[in-house]
Amino acid sequence: MTTIFEIVNTALTALDPDVPFGMDVLIGELPNTYIVYSLISGVPEQHADNVEKIRSYRVQVSIMDNVGLANLPDVDAVMVAAGFVKGPERQLPKDSTTSHYGLAKDYFYVT
Repeated sequence: MTTIFEIVNTALTALDPDVPFGMDVLIGELPNTYIVYSLISGVPEQHADNVEKIRSYRVQVSIMDNVGLANLPDVDAVMVAAGFVKGPERQLPKDSTTSHYGLAKDYFYVT
């Protein structure tokens, strides 16, 4: 069985290979642009005979860039192509240490 983490990882692999991504914040010297993702929630939606049949996931993908938020990788395209539905997005506070701007985007997936 494929996990939600494998699905997100496969989707983000379709982006420009120069944009690093992962589940953890990068350590050390940060690139100009990078992506961090995390599972916000995984909720069972339907059971039958005490077995989970349907689960919905909410995944947050945060795009970080030290120039601004105008020319970001097209995360929407790869996530939607992988079967996710776009959800809310919000600007993150500029990181005072690294000077990266951030945009957090939520996506929903049902299995």
